[in-house]
Amino acid sequence: VLRQVVPQRLAGRKILEIACGTGYWTALVAPLALSIVATDMADEPMAIAKSKPYPANRVRFEKADAYDLSDALGRFDGALAMFWWSHIPLKQIGRFLTSLHRRLESGARVVLFDNLYIDGSSTPVAERDAEGNTYQLRPLADGSQNRVLKNFPTESELRAVLSPHAERFSYRALEYYWLVEYDLK
Repeated sequence: VLRQVVPQRLAGRKILEIACGTGYWTALVAPLALSIVATDMADEPMAIAKSKPYPANRVRFEKADAYDLSDALGRFDGALAMFWWSHIPLKQIGRFLTSLHRRLESGARVVLFDNLYIDGSSTPVAERDAEGNTYQLRPLADGSQNRVLKNFPTESELRAVLSPHAERFSYRALEYYWLVEYDLK
């Protein structure tokens, strides 16, 4: 469902992609986008993203801090952040949204997508800190575990933080994921 829906929602737009990782979503959206500037802070996954085939002259990759997006990136009428929201510390959500919205034109379409917590399916939450952030422990190849920030916002939490910036806010819960779309005021 998402592989069809997300590219259609951003068709014909100049898109800023946050946390592009290995370029999975970049590759799906690029054929319908006017252009994409795909950003990430991690070099290794972005190197994989850069190695994929894309429509000519539509995709540019930039190392960028999502909390401080540079004016040099340009202005956009679309934004995409897939599997990123859950890794934002709760105290940094406002900073991220300010940074993102500064790069967007009024009326820009924003598409956000991430995991729902599904008891019995999701990796269990191992810890909650004083600020309310939740963490999972993920096994590594050497047998050790990596502590990963992984927040699972509810629809009402997303609506509360995004509605002040949004026209036509839409939340959709799928089997394992949530999808939010809005147009920036």
